[in-house]
Amino acid sequence: MSMAGNLRKVGGLGKVGSLRKVRGLRRVARLGRRHTRVDLSHPARSPLGSSVVNCVTYREGVRQSPARDLIESVERIRKFDDGFVWLGLHEPTEEEFADIADLFDLHPLAVEDAVHAHQRPKVERYDHTLFAVFKTVCYVEHTELTATSEVVDTGEIMLFVGRDFVITVRHGSHGSLGPLREALEAAPEQLAQGPAAVLHAVADQVVDDYLAVTSAAQSDIDQVESDVFAPNGARVDPGRIYQLKRELLELKRAVVPLGRPLQVLATQPMRIIAPEIQAYFRDVDDHLKRATEQISAFDELLNSILQAHLAQVTVAQNEDMRKITAWAAVVAVPTMVCGMYGMNFDHMPELHWQFGYPLVMGLIAAVCTALYRGFRRNGWL
Repeated sequence: MSMAGNLRKVGGLGKVGSLRKVRGLRRVARLGRRHTRVDLSHPARSPLGSSVVNCVTYREGVRQSPARDLIESVERIRKFDDGFVWLGLHEPTEEEFADIADLFDLHPLAVEDAVHAHQRPKVERYDHTLFAVFKTVCYVEHTELTATSEVVDTGEIMLFVGRDFVITVRHGSHGSLGPLREALEAAPEQLAQGPAAVLHAVADQVVDDYLAVTSAAQSDIDQVESDVFAPNGARVDPGRIYQLKRELLELKRAVVPLGRPLQVLATQPMRIIAPEIQAYFRDVDDHLKRATEQISAFDELLNSILQAHLAQVTVAQNEDMRKITAWAAVVAVPTMVCGMYGMNFDHMPELHWQFGYPLVMGLIAAVCTALYRGFRRNGWL
């Protein structure tokens, strides 16, 4: 459906009797207008009782005074064919998103993905709308890495980008777009580029978070490496290494699949994205490749650390066995002598000699001392 058709659709909602949808949209939009600075940076639902985080109109990169509702904002933008609407949502339900999807003529498949989440990073085109999915990541602070520590927390950001609108749908307790919106508003020349500039800014922030998480995970890997190669490294819990590998695997699942979508945004011609904006997507793609390389290097390093730890455990076991064997050899001498003199024979050498006992004990002590010094000299004890 064309943009003109959308405008006729918006203008005729009240005329054709779709009063229920109009009232629903106006109710949602009024909630967003009353609390334009609400930002969901915590796991709790919106304090508005709705999924709407923000609804703002921009013209020539400048934030405009709020309209009465979302429909009026869209009518203004399409009437003058200038600017765009940025609607931010957090974990909307199907009922909350249905009227918005009708207003902007969003594809049902993309709407389903945006509501239910758990999607791979991707970029898809539906008529005149671009749908993008980004995996967000956050480093979970912890005082000590254990076999059950959570290191990486993931979420999702979906974007619907049209000629005069951008809709961001966020899932998860992190990845807040409030600071990003404020930074863009401080650079109106960037916002003047339209919805594509918002798409680039979101992609850039997501990839920057990847780099931040990899840098934070580096400290955990360094700590594990130091513990493994410490003098008592064989006693390190291998569960810590496995847990770190699992968390890095979750990070890898978020980062690596984004490579192809970014290449599409950076290279394939699109009417929604101007060529000058595509150049910036190439820069984001370079940062993503750096994050991917770091994660691959971390994975290989953890494999080496795990193998080194297993080798240390084997060496420690061999050392323990040598010590046990050495002490067994030392103990075998008095055991053998005492076993011989413990036999009930009447005629045994030196049995009734008064110096026999001191002589045998001295001989046992001398042999045991010689064995001990020999084993000690060879590193067995």
